[in-house]
Amino acid sequence: MGDQFRCPEHGCGKLANPLHWYQTNVVATIAFHERLRHCDYLDRYVHITTPEVYGSTGGLVREDAPFRPSTPYAVSRAAADMSLAAYHAAYAFPVVFTRAANVYGPGQPLYRLVPKAMLAFRRGQKLPLHGGGHSERSFIHIDDVVAATLLAAADGNVGATYHISTERWISIRALTEMICATMGVDFASHVDIVGDRLGKDAAYRLDSTKIRSELGWSDRITLEQGLLETLAWLDRHLDTLQRHPVNYQHKP
Repeated sequence: MGDQFRCPEHGCGKLANPLHWYQTNVVATIAFHERLRHCDYLDRYVHITTPEVYGSTGGLVREDAPFRPSTPYAVSRAAADMSLAAYHAAYAFPVVFTRAANVYGPGQPLYRLVPKAMLAFRRGQKLPLHGGGHSERSFIHIDDVVAATLLAAADGNVGATYHISTERWISIRALTEMICATMGVDFASHVDIVGDRLGKDAAYRLDSTKIRSELGWSDRITLEQGLLETLAWLDRHLDTLQRHPVNYQHKP
């Protein structure tokens, strides 16, 4: 899989191997849902999906925004979402959708930006920053996402979609600078600005008003706190983590 097809934030092949994405996220997923719809004990089914179905967003995006996926991966996820929406309408399938911002925290796969950057800096290596890191994201701690998901499972309205996001957006460059400051390393000497890659959405800005007002959720962990916690996890397991690959390993 050529580098030109890899995702700029964490190197996964979301523009490559479309057949694999469709087999996993459409065919296999819908087959699973077809089995589930015959289970009469099912009260709610939480479908954890992705903001990538919206494509790049200019302003705040609400849950009823149209889908404009820009990669085969995102198309495959949108197809499963649309299938489940049709299941809800036709069969009263008790789905609740969640779409979370960029999740980070202890235990995250090493190809993701936060642990990848931290591990590179601990090794004294440079981190490639594609396109200068100008794309914007909301980074949300895994504990806040878990809390929101549990609320959706317990009290979410069947058929509804809930966005899980902080109200703080930050560029990839600014986040990398924060990680450098947290670790006490110099940004200029630890980062290489390299060319942009295909398939990158400039921004995901999710409006999380709905889950806050309907389910009483709020994010609790600041980005500064979360980065410190993630760094502590990485340092505790540094010897082990250094033996693991930091690039996405695609599995058909």
